Amino acid sequence: MRWEDFGQSDNIEDRRGEYAGGGGFGGMGGMMGGGGLGLGTIIILGLIGYAFGINPAVLIGGAEVLTGGRNQGYSQQEERPRQAQQQQQPADQMSRFVSAIVAGNEKVWADILPQQKNVRFTPATLVEYSGMTRSGCGSAQSAMGPFYCPNDRKIYLDMSFFRDMQRKLGGGGDFAYAYVIAHEYGHHIQNLIGLLPRTQQAQRAAESQAQANSISVRVELMADCLAGVWANNAEQRWHFLEQGDVEKAIRSAQAIGDDRLHQAAGRAVVPDSFTHGSSQQRVQWLQRGLQSGQVDSCNTFARARTATDQ
Repeated sequence: MRWEDFGQSDNIEDRRGEYAGGGGFGGMGGMMGGGGLGLGTIIILGLIGYAFGINPAVLIGGAEVLTGGRNQGYSQQEERPRQAQQQQQPADQMSRFVSAIVAGNEKVWADILPQQKNVRFTPATLVEYSGMTRSGCGSAQSAMGPFYCPNDRKIYLDMSFFRDMQRKLGGGGDFAYAYVIAHEYGHHIQNLIGLLPRTQQAQRAAESQAQANSISVRVELMADCLAGVWANNAEQRWHFLEQGDVEKAIRSAQAIGDDRLHQAAGRAVVPDSFTHGSSQQRVQWLQRGLQSGQVDSCNTFARARTATDQ
């Protein structure tokens, strides 16, 4: 994958090293605050945290990307001085890669969001951290995996995730990593077009947990598709893909389907409990975006009967 032509984003906030020894607050200890959950459930939610979607602590307390999370007294004014100090050109290779992928998303969405949806694009900030940090949706911890917080419109990424992605999920490669970031940026696009507030209302009105989970699945599959839309348009602009790149992303999408994660944890596969979608669904929607390059092709709600229920 050739990413150097994307440039570098100005919307990177480097908080690595902010909390000395902060990693000790992450992992399952941090997640146990969700109540009297069994260890097996905690493991499942921790695995889902690697599903390129939303903070799994959210899954314990309710889908935070949909509900807006626990604000915990967050104020955007409080964050601005620190943000201004920490937005800087990255010094290490992985951080330069992340900054480039964010820049690529910014440039593509700045063009196609107004063209395709008549919506003005405003960028999201990506926060790099190690161990733990604070977000507009509460505490961000490394065990949660990457997630998007709609309250502050920021993506949170512990850089060790990519190492864990290789070791624990059998995934890896630049385009697979780019897919992770583009998926989270897809949640930002959903927020800009007003989808996340609507899904929040729909979840509150849901008649059952299964119905609420179904809404979460559609949100996640749409973000997979939007990641594909970005890649399609970025390829037209920069011709950045190399042989094997798409296959690596597809293998990663297969690895983090809810059915695979349930099986890996030794649990029965129960579709009503899915929050991100099956392996087949995730691959299907990623490929749909890759093939179409069109936001409207990602309407998982309109296609719920024929696609997400397969």
